[in-house]
Amino acid sequence: MSTAVIVIIIVAVVVLLALMFVLPWARARARERARVRARQEELGQRRDHAVATHHEAAEQRSQEADAAERRARIAEQEAARQRAEAERHEARAERHEEGQADHELVADDERERFAGTTAVDDDRVRGERDEPARVETSRVATDDDERRRA
Repeated sequence: MSTAVIVIIIVAVVVLLALMFVLPWARARARERARVRARQEELGQRRDHAVATHHEAAEQRSQEADAAERRARIAEQEAARQRAEAERHEARAERHEEGQADHELVADDERERFAGTTAVDDDRVRGERDEPARVETSRVATDDDERRRA
């Protein structure tokens, strides 16, 4: 055999040996790249799912916060109404303490019985009605009307 044939055989054997080691390595590397690509796609799907879940939760919480704010505004308005009602009662209590609202404590049919007291204006008992008494009576009616509305 000639030297050239021996060199060709050696080169062929080296190439075959190299292919035996390189091909499985290249296939393993290709498979690993495919696995990484598949994992990356799965991760992307999971990420998209997590994003959608968090967006839905954020929207739900935002709606709940809006509803809570509406309830808080309603509660604040109710508290203001209650506060105003308490102030009205306090003002009426002060008028009663000072004797300015004694007329509210006596019914029309009891006016003669309480004649001469702060509850009854003597002119009114005699049948003489003056304008301030009518204004005061209408104010009492207005307070009653306000209580019915509240």
